Amino acid sequence: MNKNIVILGSGESGTGAAILAKQKGFDVFVSDKGKIAEKFKKELETIHVSYEEGAHDENRILSADEIIKSPGIPEKNELIQKVRSKNIPVISEIEFAARYTNAFKIGITGTNGKTTTTSLVYHLMKKAGLNVACGGNIGTSFARLVAEKQYDYFVLELSSFQLDDMYDFKAEIGILTNITPDHLDRYNYDLQNYIHSKFRLLQNQTANDIFIYCADDELTTQYLTQVNVKAQQFPFSIKHQLPLGAWQQGDQFYVSTSSQNSSNPFHMYLNELSLRGKHNAYNSMAAAIVGQALSIRKEVIRESLMDFENAEHRLEHVASVQGIEFINDSKATNVNSAWYALESMEKPVIWIAGGVDKGNDYSMLKSLVKDKVRIIVCLGIDNRKIHEAFQRDVEMIVNTTSASEAVHVAYKLAKRDEAVLLSPACASFDLFENYEDRGRQFKKAVREL
Repeated sequence: MNKNIVILGSGESGTGAAILAKQKGFDVFVSDKGKIAEKFKKELETIHVSYEEGAHDENRILSADEIIKSPGIPEKNELIQKVRSKNIPVISEIEFAARYTNAFKIGITGTNGKTTTTSLVYHLMKKAGLNVACGGNIGTSFARLVAEKQYDYFVLELSSFQLDDMYDFKAEIGILTNITPDHLDRYNYDLQNYIHSKFRLLQNQTANDIFIYCADDELTTQYLTQVNVKAQQFPFSIKHQLPLGAWQQGDQFYVSTSSQNSSNPFHMYLNELSLRGKHNAYNSMAAAIVGQALSIRKEVIRESLMDFENAEHRLEHVASVQGIEFINDSKATNVNSAWYALESMEKPVIWIAGGVDKGNDYSMLKSLVKDKVRIIVCLGIDNRKIHEAFQRDVEMIVNTTSASEAVHVAYKLAKRDEAVLLSPACASFDLFENYEDRGRQFKKAVREL
């Protein structure tokens, strides 16, 4: 009897899961309460997978042997509650895909920096000539990668929502970049639940595996005192020298992953890194630890960190117009990401911020805003919290309701040698499809100036 698998959600993750499940001989049904994108419909039709959109056929879903759930569907969803009451196993696409590969997996999570760190690690391993693929929460789904080709290594960005439905998955190397409050609406507004979710990255790790984390991150180090970590630990820090891991000393950073190379650790000047800013020093250190742990040659690690180009929508230089620089950091969907962006700015800033507020606490930005921001241009439907938080700290706050309007207003108000920074600190769903759509509209408006 073929196992009956139902996939909830039909984005890249759901479609990738359908491709792999069909390949493995399961009966597959895809159900999406929203609309299914044309390209995914075509793929499902090509491989003869039946699907529905705009509604859920509960009888069909509740007769599944196993359900693969899109990370976007919350636990408190009514249908998920019914599924739970029937004790039908619910897993993530990552968990499902991991059953069908023996490859070495590097899992990267954290509130901020995970996309950059994932891309950096992938870049480094690719440059070293390894047979490696990159996916998960960015780009291609893990399931699609497993279905399409044999790889020796996977570098996977993992969100907390993906980790929530993972049980047997194991990362041979796990990287936790940092933890700050985010997505608390999904965790009953309890920060401990969110932290616990991130630490699921460590489940199933053994003494042969590796855990890399930021020793300067308070929530991470606090939680580490309460859990038993079996893996070898390699922390990274810009504040303290460490016996093993990566640390900054003066204008260089050092990496050592064994007592043998501690007398001659890998080291590199911070100003050689292609990525600027304190947070990127952390991301580069984490990637360098992976390189060292995999015995990749020092020159390859050094070159990779020098010639890496950052992901789209992450502190991306768009253009300079009349001496005013425009920077697209649309991926900054929380306060902490915006903090990192502002912290790395060296010119006075016209800051474009706002969108759907996820219970943001702006107090951590106050001193940076006072110090670096001259004018705030709000891009969102409800901007009251931004006004309340910063009205005493800047010359002016202006409201706009489209990327084009925000860019024009910022351009008119900016002076030569200032930077216009889109780093919203909020989700994008009030005016845009997603942060990519917001970033692209911003870039289009800048190019039309």
